[in-house]
Amino acid sequence: MRHFPVYLWLILIISCQQKGKKRPGLRTSPAPVSVYYKNTAAIPTPPGFSRVPVAPGSFAAWLRALPLKKEKTVYLYNGLPKKNQAAQFAVVDMPCGKTDLQQCADVVMRLRADYLFETRQYRAIRFTDYEGGVYEWKNGGDRAKFERYLGTVFGSCGSASLEKQLQPVPDFNAIQAGDVLIRGGFPGHAVLVTDIAVNKQGVKRFLLVQGFQPAQDIHLLINPAGEKPGPWYAIPDTGALYTPEWIFYKHQLRRW
Repeated sequence: MRHFPVYLWLILIISCQQKGKKRPGLRTSPAPVSVYYKNTAAIPTPPGFSRVPVAPGSFAAWLRALPLKKEKTVYLYNGLPKKNQAAQFAVVDMPCGKTDLQQCADVVMRLRADYLFETRQYRAIRFTDYEGGVYEWKNGGDRAKFERYLGTVFGSCGSASLEKQLQPVPDFNAIQAGDVLIRGGFPGHAVLVTDIAVNKQGVKRFLLVQGFQPAQDIHLLINPAGEKPGPWYAIPDTGALYTPEWIFYKHQLRRW
């Protein structure tokens, strides 16, 4: 196993912290969601929009089936509630672990790796660290070893390395489920596109999930710039896309 320099551990600790200022007018208070949706696919699309068809067994289909909790509170790895409870529309029903390890880019890698593991695409489970070290999964369907493997990946890889591993998507209008918005660096952040809806004019809307720092429940993001509290995002007219805890830009869209 590759040794991880101490200075990079310090970088990871701050890698998901946002330095930028909040855009005036964005919603910062909690927007309670009283309706329970059992999974991503159950969330209604905006009026006039319908979900794009996805192939059975695809990553997009798997993301559409992500189970959601009835409770809307985001908890940290230590069991305490997150201070900011205004970011989420719903909480994904997956454990975040009991250590401060599964943060922003780690959640993106977790979801991708879990999909490949559950569909037995073991040879495709592969991540690289910033120095070019390769972490391949080689133990088939052994779930306990797989979790230990992911712990190693989370400790050795991050937003900077994941950004290098993914491929740029030049046209943001081509966004699709499974894509990643990522700002690799120190600090950095990443969110995953989990679903796409489109109207008759070809206009798209999309859903985003994230983890954050400290390690916490994976959650479906609310759109802080929407007219009503809801999770669907529009392709921005300008280069900037405002999420509750980070600002992304169109050129930061990546694909596996």
